[in-house]
Amino acid sequence: MRLASLLLPSLLATALAAPSGAQDFPRFGDDQYRPRLRQPGKDVMWLPTPDALVERMLAAAKTTNRDIVYDLGAGDGRIPIAAAAQFGAVAVGIEYDADLAALARRNAERAGVADKVTIVAGDIFKEDFSRATVVTLYLLPDLNFQLRPRLLALQPGTRVVSHAWDMGEWEPDAAFRVAQSEAFLWVVPARVEGRWTLQDEAGFFSGEVELVQRFQRVGGTLTLRGKPQPLLGAHVEGENLGFTFVGLDGGVRSLRARIDGAVLSGTLRFAGNLTPITGRRR
Repeated sequence: MRLASLLLPSLLATALAAPSGAQDFPRFGDDQYRPRLRQPGKDVMWLPTPDALVERMLAAAKTTNRDIVYDLGAGDGRIPIAAAAQFGAVAVGIEYDADLAALARRNAERAGVADKVTIVAGDIFKEDFSRATVVTLYLLPDLNFQLRPRLLALQPGTRVVSHAWDMGEWEPDAAFRVAQSEAFLWVVPARVEGRWTLQDEAGFFSGEVELVQRFQRVGGTLTLRGKPQPLLGAHVEGENLGFTFVGLDGGVRSLRARIDGAVLSGTLRFAGNLTPITGRRR
């Protein structure tokens, strides 16, 4: 991964001291090309993520062989290679520097994962990474901020992991450290804001819920027979929405549903019973 800051001298020592991990390729280059730590690039300097943190980032994202991992600013390819070699994922690295991109391809061949790793020599702001189910990055706050709209537009449930820098007002779902290095995890939330009509299959329950949303934080009101009341514990994680409310009879009910565009489907729990619920955004 790559970094663009003169404010992080301590990270250089961390990177140099980090264990080499299980990846079988030269740490800083080969006979054809040897990159320099902190060498300048288009928007950033090159400083690799320590291998121990690479593994922790991919594990935090719950990476599996069903994932497509995109590394934005792939450097020498260590994150795409680890995603393929250690987690079985298909991985794509986007690297602006053509020499680093070529090195990353050779590293993937040496690691025996060239069939699962693609390295693109290109600009992360121009290349398409919409297929990603996991995104990793090690950039700067302003670059994260520029990428944020594209990250939020990814499929709900996509995991985003950033080394060192956060996403501003988009709070991380988790944060963790390995030695002196910190990283943040987000799960792309479904867009749930708006007015939804809800009903069960038998027609015994119907209501209208108005949701407001700020990233993964949601709130709102549920109207039952003309009587509005606040939602309790409303939350969205990926494509999953949940909230609790007090029914007109005073009983506490919980809804758990999956969002698919303008359609909602899930269950309503009351007194230990589960009732199928559907909904549509108006």
